[in-house]
Amino acid sequence: MSGPTQLPGFWAIVPAGGAGTRLWPLSRKGSPKFLHDLTGSGRTLLQQTWDRLTPLAPDRVVVVTGRVHAPEVARQLPGLPAAYLLAEPSPRDSMPAIAWAAAVIAARDPEAVIGSFAADHVISAVEGFHAAVGEAVALARTGRLVTLGITPTYAATGFGYIREGMPLGVEGAPSGRAVVEFVEKPDAERAAAYLASGEFRWNAGMFVVRASVLLELLEQWHPTMVEGVRALAADPERLDEVWPTLTKIAIDHAVAEPAAAAGRVAVVPATFGWDDIGDFDSLAGLLASDDGDASDDGDASVGGLSIVGESGDVLALDSTGLVVARSGRLVALIGVEDLVVVDTPDALLVVPRARAQEVKGIVDRLADLGREHLR
Repeated sequence: MSGPTQLPGFWAIVPAGGAGTRLWPLSRKGSPKFLHDLTGSGRTLLQQTWDRLTPLAPDRVVVVTGRVHAPEVARQLPGLPAAYLLAEPSPRDSMPAIAWAAAVIAARDPEAVIGSFAADHVISAVEGFHAAVGEAVALARTGRLVTLGITPTYAATGFGYIREGMPLGVEGAPSGRAVVEFVEKPDAERAAAYLASGEFRWNAGMFVVRASVLLELLEQWHPTMVEGVRALAADPERLDEVWPTLTKIAIDHAVAEPAAAAGRVAVVPATFGWDDIGDFDSLAGLLASDDGDASDDGDASVGGLSIVGESGDVLALDSTGLVVARSGRLVALIGVEDLVVVDTPDALLVVPRARAQEVKGIVDRLADLGREHLR
């Protein structure tokens, strides 16, 4: 099978931020989840993202990350030019990061189409991902902001949703449809109704748009941010001065939602598997869906128990759930069901899979207790 076709004029932006607090103590502020191999592939989530994007946009990938993470990002991505590694002085959510990268790209290529893809997602059936991006680029060339919509597989309450409209009939994008609206995370009853209707898709936060159009849209609702990122593209030395003035806001709220209300947003339905690994329950489910064979570094899913790390460090009898073995100690389980055990050199987490979302509360408590070094 031939590889994916390069997309001329297409640039990929990879926002690599966040602490992944619901994956503590594996993921922490100083070593967030995108820097880890959570799937047993031998590549970190960041490297897997790079591997997906570089065939479409060779030499046209820009990564935006925090200053503290920039050295490790550079180490993990030796093919990334230094000029395309943008280091934020502080987290300000996704819109400033994407807008900064868009301004840098627009200064180099005024006709560029950009796509933003988070560094910490897991995607299967990559050929489907490449096909969807190709359609999104064709739609974006018509002046639309385009999102990739994930087909919901259950009534999820942890994701935002996209409501689809009519087909757009754009050449090169046969599955492209208008977006009626973006909907916030619903309660269980509304999520079930969305799933049953067949009109909604999960919002995975993947956007494709002309760089110039993104800045134009942003200027309507956040003009000072556009002024700031254009100043940074012209003079990177002003970063510490300008960055704190940029509004802390997500791209969904800053641009996608108001642009959808104005009829400027399209969606390409995804034909690939997607998971944002939001917590250990999600990770356990993802690993359990694999074939059960141990990978080169020992990750496995066997007998209802998924293992991240060295499988030889885990001894289990009649147990299900997830074990992350990263301390070098033996972890032994007997007769436990759907339990998550995360063993690291300085912290041990034990939580039922059903309560994995609550791990963030432990991370918040660490700050209250003055144990910031463990976060």
